[in-house]
Amino acid sequence: MNAYEKAMAAMEELFARDCQFALATAADNVPSVRVVDTYYDAGSFFIVTHGESRKVKEMEANPRVSLCRDLYRFAGTAHRIGHPLEPGNKEIRERLIEAFSAWYFRHNDEDDPHMCYIRIDLADGFFHRDGTGYRVDFLRKEAEMFPFDFDPVIVA
Repeated sequence: MNAYEKAMAAMEELFARDCQFALATAADNVPSVRVVDTYYDAGSFFIVTHGESRKVKEMEANPRVSLCRDLYRFAGTAHRIGHPLEPGNKEIRERLIEAFSAWYFRHNDEDDPHMCYIRIDLADGFFHRDGTGYRVDFLRKEAEMFPFDFDPVIVA
């Protein structure tokens, strides 16, 4: 297994579940950040949201976004892939309902025509797992692995 394949296996283990990330978008060169629930699948993060939200409007105007959590960081391109009940979203909808089972139907109204899914296709990123750091170029399908000790210093 090469470094990229190992990185993808680690991504699945870490992020193929409900994970909260800070999502950064920008409008008119002004950044905006908010926390969103994400689910990772095959090189992309998915978000369930409302199509009239500020984040969606900003992504449609400028699809370049970033995600950050702890020392993990990713950059990519956001795509509005449509309403959950569209036939093309059947497979990912099933995964998202399972991953977000604690709140999916309590916080989302699939009868609302503005509900939508966002797919963030990753370009690059950094994350760590079990003493190994991963710097990943998702576009070239390349990764660098290196020793990485996460030694947090908490400052109040």
